[in-house]
Amino acid sequence: MANDIANTVEMEDEGKKRKITGTWKVIITVISIAAAIYHLISAYQMVLPTMWHRSIHLSVGLFLSFLLYPAVKKHKAKVPIYDYLFAFLSATFTIYLIADYKGIVGRAGVPNSLDVMFGTIVIILVLEATRRIMGWPLVIVGLVALAYAFLGPYMPGMLMHRGYTIKRIAEEMFLTTNGIFGVPLYVSSTFVIIFIIFGAFLNQSGAAKFFIDLAFGLTGKARGGPAKAAVVSSGMLGMISGSSYANVVGTGQFTIPLMKSVGYKPEFAAGVEAAASTGGQIAPPIMGAAAFIMAEMLGIGYGELIIRAAIPAFLFFAAIFIMVDLRAAKVGLKGLPKSQLPNVREVFRENGQLLIPPVAIVALLLGGYSPIRASLYAVITILAVSCIKASTRMSLKDIAAALEKGIADSLNIIAACGVTGLIIGVVTLTGLGLKLSNLILTLSGGQLIPTLILTMIASIIMGMGLPTTALYVILAAMVAPAIVELGVNPIAAHLFIFYFGVFAAVTPPVALTSYLGAAIAKANGARAAFEGFKLSLAAFIVPF
Repeated sequence: MANDIANTVEMEDEGKKRKITGTWKVIITVISIAAAIYHLISAYQMVLPTMWHRSIHLSVGLFLSFLLYPAVKKHKAKVPIYDYLFAFLSATFTIYLIADYKGIVGRAGVPNSLDVMFGTIVIILVLEATRRIMGWPLVIVGLVALAYAFLGPYMPGMLMHRGYTIKRIAEEMFLTTNGIFGVPLYVSSTFVIIFIIFGAFLNQSGAAKFFIDLAFGLTGKARGGPAKAAVVSSGMLGMISGSSYANVVGTGQFTIPLMKSVGYKPEFAAGVEAAASTGGQIAPPIMGAAAFIMAEMLGIGYGELIIRAAIPAFLFFAAIFIMVDLRAAKVGLKGLPKSQLPNVREVFRENGQLLIPPVAIVALLLGGYSPIRASLYAVITILAVSCIKASTRMSLKDIAAALEKGIADSLNIIAACGVTGLIIGVVTLTGLGLKLSNLILTLSGGQLIPTLILTMIASIIMGMGLPTTALYVILAAMVAPAIVELGVNPIAAHLFIFYFGVFAAVTPPVALTSYLGAAIAKANGARAAFEGFKLSLAAFIVPF
């Protein structure tokens, strides 16, 4: 089952990718493995200056993105000349930063023509890579931000500012840590990528099979058992993937048919999987990678954050669990027979050791270890634990595959963090965040509940088209200050916008997770979206 899940998720991603063979396939594999090893070493001891490290991280991500993701579908079978050029430029800007680092530092505030040229190139590369991997929504927000930086003098009312030249924007985005190389890319280049590599190792060892078998063994006999198993397994896998879409496609291939087989309607089955998979993004310890950025922006320990986030996550999953049980009781559904379910004791006896790495990582974080060190030790732990049993023991080939997969899975995060850094750079440069916060406070009359409602609406609307990590960073800079200004605890304010941004994925009319579930269930998409929304209603109450 674990291999089937991995293959299913892989197939969804592979649908976008180019089929690389021959020499370039070897080059991509070698670069990916080398990059993963470099990040693991850096997690133990950072050996390069901050800008060098972030630049190398971005360069590798862009280089691989232009080779693996075609600009148009007709070029999936081959790599056109311009993609080789893009890949070359992706490596060149880092070489330039490293080679002329002292000169760049020395002329801070007075960029030369090469600084501006490379800054412009990096902006274009980041936007184009993001378009290829994630589509247009985030790119459009980035382009609007750049347009706003240029057109400040022509904007109405409080949105007006003095405007900035290409030279000034390129410098801010490329040569400082306020733009593309800002906090999002810092977090991506340190602990997030190590957590992604950790997830790749965990999957390679068979943890996906263990979690799903455990969920079915624990809940399958109860009424509506397959639906409850979907809730539990999606929450568990959410700790690994941090992606609601990957959860739906992965676990949904098994849970949705089983839910249908015991009498649940296809639309309800799709809705259950969509709601539970989306909830995986608010479940510690990973929380869609945004939690790491949240801790950094709030200046608090990651352990403290996940303790606070655990209670709302538990309430959300408890609410779904109860709603599933009530539906099963209403329509008289029963669980699966014991003969069709995994034996919990056998599951633990065979692969119970695979619980150690997730437990270890939480223990390390709560014990005061930094996310960077905790994630590194978690990778070491999974390597050690996998050796206990022959069925999970990884060969050198498996380890290499996990390293390569970890980098491949991080490409969308790298691209999104690059564009998000650009957007935040514009927000900081123009003072837009403060202006929007003032606008929200003005419209709400300075009252808390109206402010929260307006913030909720803004979070949901933006969340309909943006990935979780990018969405959180943008909202944290533009919306959260309005709530904090009214005396709300900053952690509560940031979690508030994060939750609503996440659950935009099950909010009609977009509700992409529900549509993915509907495709698996062969159900009506609109009805599935409505069911997913109803099941997720707790997520719209708990944040308040």
